[in-house]
Amino acid sequence: MQKSNSSSKISEIVTAGLLGAVLLIGQLAMAPLPNIEPVTTLIIVFTLVYKKQVFFIIYTFVLLEGLIFGFGIWWISYLYIWSFLALLVLALRKLDNAVLWAVISGAFGLLFGALCSIPYLAAGGIGAAFAYWSAGIPYDILHCGGNFVLTLVLYSPLTRILKRQR
Repeated sequence: MQKSNSSSKISEIVTAGLLGAVLLIGQLAMAPLPNIEPVTTLIIVFTLVYKKQVFFIIYTFVLLEGLIFGFGIWWISYLYIWSFLALLVLALRKLDNAVLWAVISGAFGLLFGALCSIPYLAAGGIGAAFAYWSAGIPYDILHCGGNFVLTLVLYSPLTRILKRQR
């Protein structure tokens, strides 16, 4: 039986809302650990399973982050950073290798601070952007390691579960 177009749209909206909330809950649950979070891994898996629909999931998550933590300059970077990751995953979607996705996830964590510094470049110039980025390098290293391990461990089971549910 085929779903009607309106019930399909409702299902997509509900899925985006729920998975956006899953991103937030995962991040908050791991907040006591410095820069170790499941968001990167989940966005990789969500992108592979939900393809372009992932952008609704991402922006639900980003909106929730802003509502909870405020809409500061840091928030602007979340508007493009997670979309950049999703676009990268879409470009490489044919790859189905947990180790490769773990390496990409780790590299993304390492580059996260540099990517976040872009709004500071616009707001305060090169000095502000460099100060922001360089102060966060130790956390980017932790982010890299956390992303690598989480993706290595969770990529295969999460992808299998979500593809089966889809």
